[in-house]
Amino acid sequence: MLESGLEWVVRESGASVGGVALLDPEERVLRMAALAGLPPDMAAPWLRIGLDEDVPLAQVVRSGRPSWVPVGDLPRRYPQLSLLLPYPFALADVPISAGGTCWGALSLFFPSNHPRELSRRQWAVLEAGCRRIGTMLCRAAEQGRPVRAGDNPHLCRPRGYVHSPEAAQAAAELLDLLPEGHCRLDLEGRVTYGDAAAAELLGTDLRALLGRPPWQALPWLTDPVYEDRYRSALFSRRATSFTALRPPDRALRFQLYPGAFGFSMRISPAPQAPAERRPPAESRAPVGANAPGEGRAEGGAPGEGAPGEGGAQAAGGVTAAPGGGVAPVEGVEPTRAGVLYQMMRLVSTLTETFGVKDVVSVATDQIMPVLDAQALVLFVVDSGRLRIVGQRGYEPSVLDRFDAAPLRPPDTPSARAAEEGRALFYGSPGELERDYPDVVLVAGKGAWVFLPLIVSGRPVGACAVAYDRPRSFTPNERTLMPSIAAQLAQALDRALLYDATQQFARRLQTGLLPRTLPQVPGLEVAARYLPATRGMEIGGDFYDVIRLSGNEAGAAIGDVQGHNIKAAALMGQVRTAVHAGAGTAPGAVLARTNRLLIDLDPGLFTSCVYAHIDLGNRCATLASAGHPPPLLRHPDGRVTVLRIPPGPLLGVVPEAGYPEIDVQLAPGTVLLMYTDGLIERPGGDLDEAAGEVAAYLTRETDSGGPLEDLADALIRRYTGAEEVRRDDVALLLLGVRQ
Repeated sequence: MLESGLEWVVRESGASVGGVALLDPEERVLRMAALAGLPPDMAAPWLRIGLDEDVPLAQVVRSGRPSWVPVGDLPRRYPQLSLLLPYPFALADVPISAGGTCWGALSLFFPSNHPRELSRRQWAVLEAGCRRIGTMLCRAAEQGRPVRAGDNPHLCRPRGYVHSPEAAQAAAELLDLLPEGHCRLDLEGRVTYGDAAAAELLGTDLRALLGRPPWQALPWLTDPVYEDRYRSALFSRRATSFTALRPPDRALRFQLYPGAFGFSMRISPAPQAPAERRPPAESRAPVGANAPGEGRAEGGAPGEGAPGEGGAQAAGGVTAAPGGGVAPVEGVEPTRAGVLYQMMRLVSTLTETFGVKDVVSVATDQIMPVLDAQALVLFVVDSGRLRIVGQRGYEPSVLDRFDAAPLRPPDTPSARAAEEGRALFYGSPGELERDYPDVVLVAGKGAWVFLPLIVSGRPVGACAVAYDRPRSFTPNERTLMPSIAAQLAQALDRALLYDATQQFARRLQTGLLPRTLPQVPGLEVAARYLPATRGMEIGGDFYDVIRLSGNEAGAAIGDVQGHNIKAAALMGQVRTAVHAGAGTAPGAVLARTNRLLIDLDPGLFTSCVYAHIDLGNRCATLASAGHPPPLLRHPDGRVTVLRIPPGPLLGVVPEAGYPEIDVQLAPGTVLLMYTDGLIERPGGDLDEAAGEVAAYLTRETDSGGPLEDLADALIRRYTGAEEVRRDDVALLLLGVRQ
């Protein structure tokens, strides 16, 4: 259903890449449902986006307005995104709306040579495409067949002209007559065709290349910079080139020409600088390869480079040798540009982590591929021992003996690395056996690196990296791995502190809020509290129900400014003050609490609603200190927003007064009190949001159902599965029974 609409808008607008992201309102996330012109792994930053994230796709859904990022503006406006995609391209995002509902957004990439602005015709195409897609989504939902995004986006394959077998044969014969080699790559970079000249220049059988990217099939093209040239051409749709050294000493020039269906790659011999003019091997980079994110000057021919540039250095790889040792073979060592690119991506990702689980995910999902490792174990220091917090590549039973190993004496290589503060490299089982004969019997791998995780001179953990086969570790690897470990250590240290403060915050919050609410005859009560997910996940929202004499009760809900321990402590004082004044008129309760806060002068303000409930007379009296208005659901299902004349916030105006209102509480009536975190959204109006909640209660809920179910429904609808909550949420429901 999405494919035809997406293909049309990509074709008519002149975009090179297009995607449709659908909104999941329950989880408040956007999921990429369809993709054209880009492999799914390249679209990783867009596959799942939280609605509150600071990225164009989420912004256009929140605002309802389109977004345009010209070529070159991405680093300034979205620095984190540009760090992950350091390539020249333009970006347009447009919300998809129909039938009064926002269904998601359309995202389009435009080539690097696109003008600074979209034309009026292009904007018209984008708007028409969104209407077309939105109408299809709306109709499918009305017919009971709503379109949902799957775990992976549907890949829209481009449709091109199909040549006859005779024409294809003639083209192949023409290429065979040319002196250069030629290959065709699909959008994923896999070789789908190659001629005899390409096989001769590459020194391999083309059958070994088909179906694989060259930088994976050829050992001397594994430097990340070469793949980065392909990525740059893919995003910018601009021809690019690089020169690489095929061992032992043959320089080859690769020229990539991108198109809608893939790439044409031309391979030709490249002149080399004389040996005496070449830079030292340690500093040489691939000829003609720009640094990540740099494009070629407009009008420059692919493959142009400065005279005398040398090829990428050859370095020692490894292969199994008799006796279990390692013997060097010719390979390619990552260049400085490649190492820098890897570090930039990892640092960017690690800065986004919060808890230890996040750090473990980055280590196993991203650091392992960068190091080309087959196993990784992450340890943290805990009471003088190394405790395993995550691993991949080992059976759990294998690691049992290493979990909680003591730091002193360092009986394991991980403990030794952490204790001595230096990386330990073992290129073969024989090398490890010399130092740790018992470890090698259970480790079951061919090579290992044990990295210390040190912060400010103290060990916070260790990281063990393992390889299936023996290998030698090049000088650049011996530099790169400790550098990655240093970044990993900083992230792990922050994560340990974050988890510790989270645990402390949860315990403190549990102590400050009521564990259970009192049983009041004739009154049904339900309450919910969700902390903010920023900062320490502790805040000043509170609620309380106070049983008074006879058929009377007090109920309060409030919101102290801030999300920290100071706010929580003040919340405890406000709650105590309300308790002390309960039983008197609500206006008097708030006035007494206000005087207390004026005397304390905490520097924080507090909003609050207090209700005195008289079940004998079936009525309630309420007063408000600048708090969002409660809602009253009548027995017939109607919902009223209680417009209480607001007094000032607590702790701001001395001798403030707080007006009261009275409401009737017939059997079946429900009083809903909440804090602004339930309904507040960036740029939204609180009065309108309260009216929307009232409409939802009138339209969607069962007036006779349990209040616990109603509380769950409200939390699901208005907070969902938000990964980032910017404010606390407190909810208190009071129902009058028959």
